[in-house]
Amino acid sequence: MKNALDMARTAHSETQDNKHSPENEVPVGAVIVQKGKVIASAHNLVRTTCDPTAHAEIVAIRAAAAALNTTHLVDCDIYVTLEPCAMCAQALAWSRIRRLYFGAYDMKGGAIENGAKVLNHSHTKIEVYGGIGEIEANILLVEFFKKRRQMNQFSNGFA
Repeated sequence: MKNALDMARTAHSETQDNKHSPENEVPVGAVIVQKGKVIASAHNLVRTTCDPTAHAEIVAIRAAAAALNTTHLVDCDIYVTLEPCAMCAQALAWSRIRRLYFGAYDMKGGAIENGAKVLNHSHTKIEVYGGIGEIEANILLVEFFKKRRQMNQFSNGFA
């Protein structure tokens, strides 16, 4: 999870310095591991690439599938700093990932323990472990959105 948290921090710091990115990326990171070896690492690239599907999980799945030359990541585990949304949860199921470890719970957009609970209805059974590194993941997200609200407040002319 430490590597996923590092990727989340990278999402924020890279886009903060990127003049081409209109806003910072939401600090979410993902790492896919096979037999103890990191196969793919990613962070959100939604705003950077203008691609609404470029969530950390999707980017990592694409990289892992390409690295292993397969669509089935059956002996791989993913570590992600935020509970996956419905899109990412279904992508995890289609990729047949073995285990999901996630940090912060997402009461609004999450679809594993909250919301649609996509994996409960999936053809693929994935072992799920939530709350791993939850405090640090939450701190990253809370600080990010606090800064974003402050920036929006000032850009809208409010004091």
